[in-house]
Amino acid sequence: MQLQELIEQIQQKKSMLCVGLDVDLEKIPKHLLELDDPIFEFNKAIIEATQEYCIAYKPNIAFYEAYGLKGWQALQKTINYINEHYPEQFTIADAKRGDIGNTSKMYAKAFFEDLNFDSVTVAPYMGKDSIEPFLQFKNKHAIMLGLTSNEGAKDFQFLENKGTLLFESVLKTSRTWVNSRQLMYVVGATKSSYLKKIRQILPDSFLLIPGVGAQGGNLKEVCEHGLNSTYGLIINSTRGIIYASQEEDFAIQAAYNAKALQEQMEPYIT
Repeated sequence: MQLQELIEQIQQKKSMLCVGLDVDLEKIPKHLLELDDPIFEFNKAIIEATQEYCIAYKPNIAFYEAYGLKGWQALQKTINYINEHYPEQFTIADAKRGDIGNTSKMYAKAFFEDLNFDSVTVAPYMGKDSIEPFLQFKNKHAIMLGLTSNEGAKDFQFLENKGTLLFESVLKTSRTWVNSRQLMYVVGATKSSYLKKIRQILPDSFLLIPGVGAQGGNLKEVCEHGLNSTYGLIINSTRGIIYASQEEDFAIQAAYNAKALQEQMEPYIT
């Protein structure tokens, strides 16, 4: 997907919402477990209920790999369903891949060619030759871990060298890589106080912001500090939407919560 298409979706829907599709069979409504493919049926219902309020879907790949072949097949069916019925949706494979060049190339082929995702999350620890293979695919995007919300983020990301924090060095260096214009960046919603500094480094890039909702991220702060001239934000919510109910009304409740978030975003989209 070209970035202009994503921007147009944001404008049309007055939304920057991304719905995470992290399916745990222990949390979905019990009546779905009687079906042949409960993961896909759950996803399909969530997608149909929320698609008018969001601009992206983000399956976390671990939640599919954990169920072996059946999980991977459910992932394939899910992405095929989105691409066929709602091709305007931006799709994110939340896989956090990143390895030596030949391996990264194969990861990229898996998600961009076989599964036909628009983007994949990547980990930059191994440097440019682990990320640049993801940037060789036209109209595809790598979403690089920048500043994360987890407790262990402070172990490395805030290490300081000559007045510069490590995460800042990583962001600055990534801009020198081949096809870096195809990079997006993950910034946790609970780190919104750093968004002004991040926008100084990445004024034009899209940021994927997880952690709004159940993880405690503040939507108002994210929008006030993170928006740029092309909006530049994809704001993810997962548990607060897909697990809004474990009863047969789960899709209705998911739509209600997605709509509520979209309405909170609307004033920031002109």
